[in-house]
Amino acid sequence: MSGSDRGAGSLAEAPASHATRRGIWRLGVAMARRDPPAIDAALAALKTGHPAAAVEEAILQTLLFLGFPAALTTLGRWRRLTGTDASGLTDAEAPPRAEGEAVCEAVYGRAYPMLRRRMATLHPAANRWMVEDGYGKVMGRPGLDLATRELLNVVLLAATDFPEQLHSHLRGALLTGATPEEVEGALEEATAHLPDARREALAARWREVRARLGDEALSGDLSEF
Repeated sequence: MSGSDRGAGSLAEAPASHATRRGIWRLGVAMARRDPPAIDAALAALKTGHPAAAVEEAILQTLLFLGFPAALTTLGRWRRLTGTDASGLTDAEAPPRAEGEAVCEAVYGRAYPMLRRRMATLHPAANRWMVEDGYGKVMGRPGLDLATRELLNVVLLAATDFPEQLHSHLRGALLTGATPEEVEGALEEATAHLPDARREALAARWREVRARLGDEALSGDLSEF
């Protein structure tokens, strides 16, 4: 799918720089650990030389895994640090359901139909919210590319210890354009403060994803994986 076919959301965004991605990972870890000094340090590092829209999109995205209190508190810290307010911003128009489905399918690849069937067995509302809210209204927003968003999901899920969901987003990061080295960097950032046993368990999960996709596929077209 070409950029012109992808609409104006995260599928069409140019990739964030490596430095911006790393800064966002550090912020995500600090938020997951509920560490105010580390949050302030990460925000200060992102204040200069990084797109403000990317930082704010990353903070908004954390509400999917950390909840509204964490996201709103961090947005408040960002506003005080930068001396800005939201008076000049407008909310991005919510994408149609079809765009949320496209974003979700980009993340899950050929596993997408199975995901939708499984979600339907859990609850029809959860199945709809996943597409419309999770992948449409949040992950599908402009301002931050999808690979960077998936790398942030990797960080948040590793730091909060949800291994099943982490497995999906390790895979999703690769499917949306992140390199294996970037995924490993995100995992290292997220697990630096974890006990050795948890770090090894998450590393094993990553090795499983790599083995199943195959090293050859990781250097080429992943659309069929």
